[in-house]
Amino acid sequence: MSPEEKTVAARFYREIFDKRGPLSPSLSHRPSDLQDAYDVQQLWAASFNDGSRGALAGYKIALTTPVMQKLLGFDQPCIGPIFEKSVHQAPANLAFSDCGRPGLECEIAVRLSGDLSDGPYDRESVAEAVDDCMAAIEVVDDLNADYEAIDAYTLIASGAWNGGCILSDSARNWRSLDLRDVAGTLIINGVEVETGRGADVMGHPFEALAFVANTLAELGRPLRSGMIVMTGSVVGTKWAKRGDEVTVRMSGLGEASASFR
Repeated sequence: MSPEEKTVAARFYREIFDKRGPLSPSLSHRPSDLQDAYDVQQLWAASFNDGSRGALAGYKIALTTPVMQKLLGFDQPCIGPIFEKSVHQAPANLAFSDCGRPGLECEIAVRLSGDLSDGPYDRESVAEAVDDCMAAIEVVDDLNADYEAIDAYTLIASGAWNGGCILSDSARNWRSLDLRDVAGTLIINGVEVETGRGADVMGHPFEALAFVANTLAELGRPLRSGMIVMTGSVVGTKWAKRGDEVTVRMSGLGEASASFR
């Protein structure tokens, strides 16, 4: 894509975000390689310098499982930005209408105490920069996507669909836990829907964190101290309905809850 085409594509994805979809881009708005996709994402993210979503607060990882990669025809995870106004402390009350189509994911979130800018990193070295871990709900928003008209590059260009994060209190004792064995349960309206473990995300949540750190360092947009990183869902995405009461419980890390009014 030319610089002009990237600018036009970023403007298109911002307009779709503001309207909450439907996301059905033409070929001219779809990046054809990874670099173009992240270039468009950067321009899209910069459009929120208008203050509408607050400052950049961190990043999320998506497509961590083979089934999701197959769905979008990709062979690796991808990342997207998280903005300050979409980060909530549990318990949270959220407006269902703020999303196009909200999905619910069950994750371990981390807050960084140091920069991750030099790389390459592995799961042991990124651990040194983690201040604390939290149970988290990620609200993903696919903006009513037409899945016949999108691919992983579209997902990246449109910000990787972070609609919000709901965080538990910080678990300062996380270093005493094997995060691979942490059980995460998604509960909707009092019913335990699905349970997974930390190892279900790339073998260890910090493998996901290392992927995010290395990718962003290569892009020249490194993780900084104080940022939040969502390390990927241990369960499949479940689509929310208006009125749902949602809880994510992570063994040893606490729980986060939200209601959709």
